[in-house]
Amino acid sequence: MRTAYSVETVRTAERELMARLPDGALMQRAAAGLAAACADLLGRVYGRRVVLLVGSGDNGGDALYAGARLARRGAGVTAVLLAPERAHGGGLAALRRAGGRTVAPGDAEELVSRADLLLDGIVGIGGKGGLRPDAARLAEVADRSRAAVVAVDLPSGVDADTGEVRGAAVRADLTVTFGTHKPGLLIDPAREYAGSVRLVDIGLSLPPQAELEALQHADVRRLLPVPTGESDKYRRGVVGIAAGSARYPGAAVLAVYGALRGGAGAVRYVGPAGDAVVARFPETLVSDRGPKHAGRVQAWVVGPGAGDDASAVGEVLASEVPVLIDADGLRLADRDAVRARTAPTLMTPHAGEAAALLGVPREEVEGARLASARELAGRYDATVLLKGSTTLVADAGGGAVRVNPTGTAWLATAGSGDVLSGLAGSLLASGLSALDAGSVGAYLHGLAGRFAADGAPVGAHDVAEAVPAAWRDVRDA
Repeated sequence: MRTAYSVETVRTAERELMARLPDGALMQRAAAGLAAACADLLGRVYGRRVVLLVGSGDNGGDALYAGARLARRGAGVTAVLLAPERAHGGGLAALRRAGGRTVAPGDAEELVSRADLLLDGIVGIGGKGGLRPDAARLAEVADRSRAAVVAVDLPSGVDADTGEVRGAAVRADLTVTFGTHKPGLLIDPAREYAGSVRLVDIGLSLPPQAELEALQHADVRRLLPVPTGESDKYRRGVVGIAAGSARYPGAAVLAVYGALRGGAGAVRYVGPAGDAVVARFPETLVSDRGPKHAGRVQAWVVGPGAGDDASAVGEVLASEVPVLIDADGLRLADRDAVRARTAPTLMTPHAGEAAALLGVPREEVEGARLASARELAGRYDATVLLKGSTTLVADAGGGAVRVNPTGTAWLATAGSGDVLSGLAGSLLASGLSALDAGSVGAYLHGLAGRFAADGAPVGAHDVAEAVPAAWRDVRDA
């Protein structure tokens, strides 16, 4: 599992380690890893032109020491110092001893235009509130460059803890981060600025509770429901789907499709799209008597394509089994009824739906995804799967937020969310917790999207069709 820790936790771990090491040893570890990553990116170091963008903090020191290592290997290294009087003394001396030189920010543009590699050491992980004007100008100069851009620990201008970007920021091709991932490297919009991420182990001792978790194949494999010789369709779990309407019968079909691919033993459908569902999936158990009279289920999915019919949503929320609420169901669900539930609830909004529930503009949710997911989970006392370019799963009880590492932009297609709802609901019915069902569902859905699209446009039914391939890929890894 990939984990990310807050700035405060990282700083504490760094202080504890530095107390046990010779002075400057930790920075030298970071600089060595940074220089090695730059050398790998350049391919050939000798004769290459490297420009360091250096601020006054430890990130600037890391950049200077790494620049000195590259200079000793024959690179021409020049450091642009934003604040010469506050530049890291040891790093500056090391660079000059290695033959590097320094210039003022006013000379940066021409240097950057001729550089092979830019090393961004402007602001470190403690930077908050966006870049100051002089640093913002350097970020804009870097953005116009054709050189490879490497960020030191984190691209300057992005918030390490939240992934927010306020104003100008450096866009890196590679970010070399030290000790652990930071949340901003895994969450959009900041993730888009980080490029590829390379983790350098510098020996930090970190607590077991991380800020963020990103499941990997091995983690998902351990959570996948697997039938045994004693299993029957009821022991494997029955998921109920209360979805669709005369206007949106396709939502019901796609949610059922996802549910059939999700590991439960049977799918019960309740709603006005029964004929369309049975025509496509004759194995579905169909009822038109409402959720209360549909028969026993281990979990419900409610809301996809429901239109304005709140009755099914109310009946499902009154049940004593886990419930997944999506799409129209999010708008129709009474918050007090959700909070009063004793069984788990999983809500799966996209940014627009989350914004409506929080009473804020959509742009605010998209710019602060982590805070929005946590806020919504707290308001509804539910697990929230916030869909989007970075899909997050946050539990109401706090703890690490899960960030989904799979997916493709081609998943932004009509009906894709309906498939995810059915898939995650089926995992709920098979016995997974709301956090695990949402996380595993998003992981498989994203992987299936990649397989189905393969770099080309894809439909929601293609995604559902590819879920077994994604499941097998995880199982066999």
